[in-house]
Amino acid sequence: MPEPHDLSTCKQPAGVVAPVIDAARCEGKADCLRVCPYDVFEVRALTVDERRALSLGARFKVWAHGGKQAFVKNGEACHACGLCVAACPEKAIRLSR
Repeated sequence: MPEPHDLSTCKQPAGVVAPVIDAARCEGKADCLRVCPYDVFEVRALTVDERRALSLGARFKVWAHGGKQAFVKNGEACHACGLCVAACPEKAIRLSR
């Protein structure tokens, strides 16, 4: 369960903005999962098809970091607080309309 956050930083109502994860950069460290007050993310192992869609370099990176990445599972709940963007050490998350 995420720890409480100051939700005054939220810039949009739910459903206007959603996070987009750059699969070539994400190392599955789950910082986004820990800071998101709206349960938008999940970290899980990539499927065979998801791995195949990555570049060779990204596949190696995924393998080196345990075969897991962050995924947006509940993007419609995003309020654009930006906590995930700030928390991601790989700069793999951006917010998009």
